[in-house]
Amino acid sequence: MVELTKAEFELMQKLWSLKKAYLNEVVDAYGDDGPAYTTVSTLLSRMCAKNYVGFIKHGRDKHYYPKIKKSDYSKSQLKKVINNFFNGSKIQFANYFTQKTDLSAEELKSLQEIIQKEIERKEKENDSCSS
Repeated sequence: MVELTKAEFELMQKLWSLKKAYLNEVVDAYGDDGPAYTTVSTLLSRMCAKNYVGFIKHGRDKHYYPKIKKSDYSKSQLKKVINNFFNGSKIQFANYFTQKTDLSAEELKSLQEIIQKEIERKEKENDSCSS
């Protein structure tokens, strides 16, 4: 999956939260400090051409929606970070993340609980597959 530009990513953030929206709704989602109407229109057109955004025509208006899931995009970007900075090693990434991000003891305990639940889920999944 190709990396979105900063402007494209901001637009996708709006569409992911709105789910479906007309151009004026996307513009409104930016608030008063957002880009001009024409800029958002151009971005939407470009992202439709790249197949990131789709639309359904309602008369002269287009109802835009994201064609890529936020979770899929996040996963692909995280994979790139792990490959580019940690030689593809998820263990090196986890080690860096836990040591270099100033997590509190409470946050580390929460992370430990998440990991333990995932271990239990995977072990249960493996047990059901081998039966």
